[in-house]
Amino acid sequence: MGILIQYLLDWEFWRLYVSLFVVASALIFLRSKRIKRKLPPLQHGAPDSEECDDDSDLTPALEEKEHIPFAGATVTLPGGAKTFYELVNNRRSIRKFSLKPVPREILEYCIRAAGTSPSGAHTEPWTFCLVSSDDIKMQVRDIVEAEEFINYEQRMSKEWTCDLRPLRTNHVKDYLTTAPYLILVFKQTYGLRDDGKRKQHYYNEISTSIAVGILICALQAAGLNSLVTTPLNCGPALRLLLNRPSNEKLLVLLPVGYAADDCTVPDLKRKSLNEILVEY
Repeated sequence: MGILIQYLLDWEFWRLYVSLFVVASALIFLRSKRIKRKLPPLQHGAPDSEECDDDSDLTPALEEKEHIPFAGATVTLPGGAKTFYELVNNRRSIRKFSLKPVPREILEYCIRAAGTSPSGAHTEPWTFCLVSSDDIKMQVRDIVEAEEFINYEQRMSKEWTCDLRPLRTNHVKDYLTTAPYLILVFKQTYGLRDDGKRKQHYYNEISTSIAVGILICALQAAGLNSLVTTPLNCGPALRLLLNRPSNEKLLVLLPVGYAADDCTVPDLKRKSLNEILVEY
């Protein structure tokens, strides 16, 4: 009996010893990883160019500019935020366009407005392709409809196609050829410096997405209608069609124009303020 008790005591001792060894090893490993990844302490204020230029091969992608005074927003809408809300609340996605021509200057100003979007490190990682050629619009439609047929038949889940049923959408995209213009918005995943080296584009997708939001608001302010589409699996073919470089990836495709006289939209209701606002 004494031998058995001694054996059990020894076994418990070794279990405890092994457990402590494993925990200690893990702590040492994690500590070594933290030391390797340890960042330098944060400093208050922006460093001078001499302080951050400790590597002769590393220069900011953004040209050094003097900071100038800014008085805050000075151009505002009559009626302010309420007027803007009424403007964008009137916006609807449409799929039936009039053949009425759209002045090109209006679209240029809308795209200028989109180009004011904030972007990571002011890299402005977007390209707006404005298409009015009937031939190119038809080629765009052929590419999109071919892929969308496969999407609806095979790639999209039953739940997805069921959720789209009230919108009455399918693979046929008449609006791609009837709309006076198509705007294809590409995000630039990286840029190129003057010396040919890659320039990193930080937050390129969210920056370009914000630009698209400004664009659809500008189109609405100009009395134009649009439809934001994200044609699944069409990006590479559309990039090649428009001869865009490999660093650009299609984000959205917008047909743009005036609504047709017989245009209809679903009688949808938007969420109330209480459903989208959380206060603390």
